[in-house]
Amino acid sequence: MLHPSAHLAVNVLDASSLLAAFGALGIAVVLFAETGLLVGFFLPGDSLLFTAGLLCVPGATSGPQLQLAQVLPAAVVGALLGAQTGYLIGRRGGRALLARSRRRGLHEGAARAEELLAKYGHGKAIVLARFIPVVRTVLNPLCGALGVPARTFALWQVLGGLVWTVGVVLAGYGLGSTVPSIDRYLLPIIGLVVVVSVIPIVLELFKARRQGGVAR
Repeated sequence: MLHPSAHLAVNVLDASSLLAAFGALGIAVVLFAETGLLVGFFLPGDSLLFTAGLLCVPGATSGPQLQLAQVLPAAVVGALLGAQTGYLIGRRGGRALLARSRRRGLHEGAARAEELLAKYGHGKAIVLARFIPVVRTVLNPLCGALGVPARTFALWQVLGGLVWTVGVVLAGYGLGSTVPSIDRYLLPIIGLVVVVSVIPIVLELFKARRQGGVAR
C-alpha cells in the first residue's frame, strides 16, 4: 500500500522523498531498478537504505515512520531480484545493451566492473560491486554477458545483496537509536553517506589515471 503522501510530487533522486511517498514498497522498486535495469544507475541506493533505517527508529525524525520488519524484506527482495534480472538480461542481450547507451557514466562503470572481475575473480567482485554506485548496476548484466556461471553468480549476488542491504539499513537504524535529536543532522548525514559511497569510484579513477601516466 502506498503512503498517503504518494500523491505529492516525488523526487526520485531524493531518498526522503521516495520513502515519504512509497514507504517500504518504494525501497523494493528502487533497488530492483538500480541493480537490475541499466536505466536505474542514477537512483540513490545507499542513501535510500540508510535513510530507511533511520526512519525505522520511533520518534527519531519528523519524517514518515517505517517498520524494520517491512524495510528489511523489501530491501533484500528488491536487491536480489534486481541483480538476478540484470544477469539474465545480460545473458540474453550481451554487450549490445551497453553499446546502445550513450551515457558516459555507464561505460565507465562497465570498465570498472570488468577490472573488478579481472582483479578479484567472480565471487569477491560481485560482493564488492554492491557497495559501488553505477558499478552495481552494470556488473550484473556484464556477468551475464561474460558467461559467469549462473550458480556462481546467484550464490555471490545473494551474499553480497544481504550484506549490503541489511548492513546499511541496520547502520542507519543503529545511528538513529543512539544519537538523540538526529533529525537536525539528517541532511548532513545523508550527504556523508553519498560522499562515502562515491569514494570507491574516485579512488578507482585516480588509480586508473595514475596507471595511465606511468604507462606513458
